[in-house]
Amino acid sequence: MTQYDTAVARYFEAWNATGPEAIAKAVAAAWTEDGGYTDPLAEARGHEQLAAVIAGAQKQFPGCEFRLTGAVDGHHDMARFSWELVSTADGSAPVAATDVITLAEDGRIRTVLGFLDRVPTTG
Repeated sequence: MTQYDTAVARYFEAWNATGPEAIAKAVAAAWTEDGGYTDPLAEARGHEQLAAVIAGAQKQFPGCEFRLTGAVDGHHDMARFSWELVSTADGSAPVAATDVITLAEDGRIRTVLGFLDRVPTTG
């Protein structure tokens, strides 16, 4: 497993953690203290804000989990990967995205730039 695969695995552990304590622990393992996340719908910096964004996504999409689609591609201190948010009940995937991360020297994520490829339409 490469440093990129390890970082992305920790990233998904954070997004799929359940409960405030587990999310906080997974966020601390995945991101640097001043780490950030930016996509078209959210922006967060630091562990507390990151945990809040994750909890919010889980509340918005109950019964779903984040899953990697394809391989992680990395070079230098950057990696990109795609993922889907999949319903554990019926296998539907209402959200899909591609993220680009930068890593700190300790292998934790410094920044995430998310690009939403598919989002649910509102009626």
